[in-house]
Amino acid sequence: MTAATRRPCVHLVAGARPNFMKIAPMVRALQADGRLAWKIVHTGQHFDRNMSDVFFEELGIPVPDVHFNCGGGTHASQTARIMEAFEKHCAEDRPDAVVVVGDVNSTLACAIVAKKAGIPVAHVEAGLRSGDMAMPEEINRLVTDSISDWFFVTEPSGVAHLQREGQPDARIFHVGHVMVDNVMYQARQIEGLDRSGYETQAIKQQLGGRYGVVTLHRPSNVDDLAVLGPIAGALKAVSQQLPLVFPVHPRTRGNLEKLGFDLGPHIHLMAPQPYMSFLNLWKDATVVLTDSGGLQEETTALGVPCITLRENTERPVTVDEGTNVLVGISPEKIVAAATEVIQGRGKQGRRPHLWDGDAAVRIASDLARLLGA
Repeated sequence: MTAATRRPCVHLVAGARPNFMKIAPMVRALQADGRLAWKIVHTGQHFDRNMSDVFFEELGIPVPDVHFNCGGGTHASQTARIMEAFEKHCAEDRPDAVVVVGDVNSTLACAIVAKKAGIPVAHVEAGLRSGDMAMPEEINRLVTDSISDWFFVTEPSGVAHLQREGQPDARIFHVGHVMVDNVMYQARQIEGLDRSGYETQAIKQQLGGRYGVVTLHRPSNVDDLAVLGPIAGALKAVSQQLPLVFPVHPRTRGNLEKLGFDLGPHIHLMAPQPYMSFLNLWKDATVVLTDSGGLQEETTALGVPCITLRENTERPVTVDEGTNVLVGISPEKIVAAATEVIQGRGKQGRRPHLWDGDAAVRIASDLARLLGA
């Protein structure tokens, strides 16, 4: 291929399992568009034994082209190792642009390296703000957006934040949400699959198809037993009305054991699930109770009632327009909100503007134009 016909190449950075859910639609869109070459860079920030070839096959993407294996350690040491590895990578295989997603340490580290190397940085899921500087993710978002060149935004609040922070309108693109692209794609895929091997299929059948789902992993909720105890009490109270299925994060399980709290017979604990098995569970739930960021969006995308056990959210469109209710960590508010949904009086949300499954198509088209392809 001559220099005149060479396709610009973008490197897609992912560091943790949720990042690949956001990368996958972009890979499919770039493949379909055809104007750009691309490579997947896995920093290895989170080691996940379930991220086998089958995982990538389920997402409809090839395994990563590059793997750094930079997991473990403190935030600082991990970020430093990723920066060193990515700097060496860019020196040996310089891309025309680097695409980072979300708000993990890999996002920040690779954005800094690329910017210092004079490589354009595109941030997907840009502009989200919780206002909570105690969240490491909030710091990652702010710093990444302060140095990125192009901003691909999921919701109107992201546009407003970036404008307020002085970013020019010409670099801000309200495109919708690649995580929504992915969950809609995976929901279509799962309908044609044999789900009998999923652990979640067995529990769904056991519970007769009516149940709630719990996820709890945020340090502010699970690391302080004085906070975790009342939340556990609220979940136990909810389970008296509706059985709950709780795939338990290892740190959360350890702290529940330290707490010595009896969750009762109506909360069914299970190990963290592979993506498709977990989707099989929550997509048919009566209600989801969570402190996850991504699950707030995914439940809104599929119209599942969501109760968020946090005092703030960087995804306000899920509350303003979607199925999400932000209740904080008050046991009384948690139980009251869950009761409303269980009794059929929960809020009715809708899918926000541009959450239509084509965000990645818009991103691929914009990147091709920006890179002169």
